[in-house]
Amino acid sequence: MIDLGQRLKDLRKAKGLTQQQVADRVWVTKAMISSYELSTRAPSYEVLIKLSKLFGVTTDFLLGIESSRTINVNGLTEKQITLIKSLVDEIRQGT
Repeated sequence: MIDLGQRLKDLRKAKGLTQQQVADRVWVTKAMISSYELSTRAPSYEVLIKLSKLFGVTTDFLLGIESSRTINVNGLTEKQITLIKSLVDEIRQGT
């Protein structure tokens, strides 16, 4: 099971951000981000929500409750969903 710290580190690296850049965006210190990634401290609810928004994932994903990242299409029209699916398919073909 991947813990919160490992997920944060993986998401940060995938986005090409430094610990300082993440810290600046969620209004904590670099040392706090480091401690989250090392799993020596847990973020507050407020910071957890900011991190989920920054990385475009749910808090459940960060906490390990959900194992996959999904796109929430609730409230979109069928045409919009089809466009998103086409975009995802195009991206997959490009890799």
